[in-house]
Amino acid sequence: FAIMHHVAPVEICYNNMRFLITHNPTNSTMHKFTEELKNYGVSTLVRVCDATYDKTLVENCGIHVLDLPYNDGAPPPDEIVDNWLDLLKNKFREEPGSCVAVHCVAGLGRAPVLVALALIECGMKNEDAVQFIRQKRRGAFNSKQLLFLEHYRPKLRTRSLSRFRDSTVHCCIQ
Repeated sequence: FAIMHHVAPVEICYNNMRFLITHNPTNSTMHKFTEELKNYGVSTLVRVCDATYDKTLVENCGIHVLDLPYNDGAPPPDEIVDNWLDLLKNKFREEPGSCVAVHCVAGLGRAPVLVALALIECGMKNEDAVQFIRQKRRGAFNSKQLLFLEHYRPKLRTRSLSRFRDSTVHCCIQ
């Protein structure tokens, strides 16, 4: 029987991208949770675990909630990765400097993996992305997820980064 500790949200900033890795709220901590999101200027919240709370409580605060659930401890399936990257491409182009919050249950596995993918897509080396996140979020990533990130190859670079680069969002692609 593990008691879930409230882990403070971690903000990851890289170029014009801002992410907030956070824990899974409950209906009882919802008020504090939405206040935190608002303090960070979050406009989109991505849930990568099964829904355990009513998302209308978040949406009532003007925050869009997107569900991209995948299995705990596992790397994200292609479809989830594609949906995540599409979201970011549109989000940071339309609202540069906005913040995207992402949470799994503990904020140590699935959520950091998606943020790492975004950093890699923007030209950060795979192992640097892992270190960058671990500096702020100790204990992030299990061995299966690390292996996935180690072998991950950016998808956007070939497809749509030309569009991404010309916009006001400066994703630094070397």
